[in-house]
Order: sequence, then C-alpha cells, then structure tokens
Amino acid sequence: MPLFQNAQFLASAHHLRDLPPATGVEVAFAGRSNAGKSSALNTLANHNRLAFVSKQPGRTQLINFFTLGNDRHLVDLPGYGYAKVPEALRAHWQQVLSTYLSERISLKGLVLVMDSRHPLTPLDRQMLDWFKPTGKPVHVLLTKSDKLSRNEANQTLMKVRKELETTWGNCTAQLFSSLKKQGVEEAETIIGQWLFQ
Repeated sequence: MPLFQNAQFLASAHHLRDLPPATGVEVAFAGRSNAGKSSALNTLANHNRLAFVSKQPGRTQLINFFTLGNDRHLVDLPGYGYAKVPEALRAHWQQVLSTYLSERISLKGLVLVMDSRHPLTPLDRQMLDWFKPTGKPVHVLLTKSDKLSRNEANQTLMKVRKELETTWGNCTAQLFSSLKKQGVEEAETIIGQWLFQ
C-alpha cells in the first residue's frame, strides 16, 4: 500500500501567520513551476487530485498542508520561477518560503523537485542555499525522467548527485517519472524515514 495514500487536505496558508501550529513532523515539496511537483505528490499519494496539477505553470499559489494522520504532514510549497508572477507576489513568496524553510521546527526534510531535463537551475540552487544552514536532509526528485534516454537519465543523475555532494551535502537524488510510476518506492523509503523515524 502506498505510504501516503491516506493523505487528506488540511489547510492552506498565504502568510506565515496562517500556518498550522508547528507540531509533529512535516516534509515539504518544493520545485520550479512546471517541474512536476504536484504530479509527483499525487503519484506518491496514489491520488490523482490531491495536489492540483495544471498545464499552466504557477498554479500553486499557497502553502498547502496535507495530513497523513498521527501529526504527520506533507507540505506543497508554491512553485517558483514562473515569469508572469507580479514582482510584489514574487517578493512575498521569496520571504515566506525562505523563512518557512529556515525556521519551521516541525520541518524534517525537503523534497526538491527538478525537471530532469533542466536540473539545478539558479532558483533550485537558491532553495538549497536557504535550506542548507538547517542541516536537515534534502531529497531531489528528477522528474519526467521518461523523457530522457536511459543513458541521458543516468548521466544527469550522476552529475546532479556530484554537485549536491560537493556544494550542499546531506542530499540524495533519484530519477522519477509520474507518468511511468518509476522511482516511487525509492522516494517512499527516504521520505518515510523522515516522517516515521
């Protein structure tokens, strides 16, 4: 049975003051707009409408909390890097996300979703920089890996792992495909350890 299939929507927050109390354990999902973050969450939860998936980037405009029961939560953060977002909104989310990632005590780890065809963009690196001082683990999902040949996918994975290790430490990475349901067990194992240790 998929680890997260009992996930249910709990709350949305636009401001830090709207966040639920920082009790229990949270794992946050972050990623560039259109990197496949909502699809990855839905695949892991074995649920096609848990997180809203859109062809239009930048749809996740709130921090969305999903409960797994027993005070365990998955957190869907707003996609970043979408060019058409007004500057004021971009500044708002930059402040909210950097504070949430660096100060939230119930946050046990970050799942960073990157399109395997365009990994480690400047904004991905910024997220890693914000999170690094916490010393908490990061797991990178290289999504849409079905769009690369096996050789390209493996080369990308090796390259990403090497940069993560050299620059940020405490990071793991894997290939993932929501379409082909590839990499689900590997992701569940790592995220499950954070949530249920």
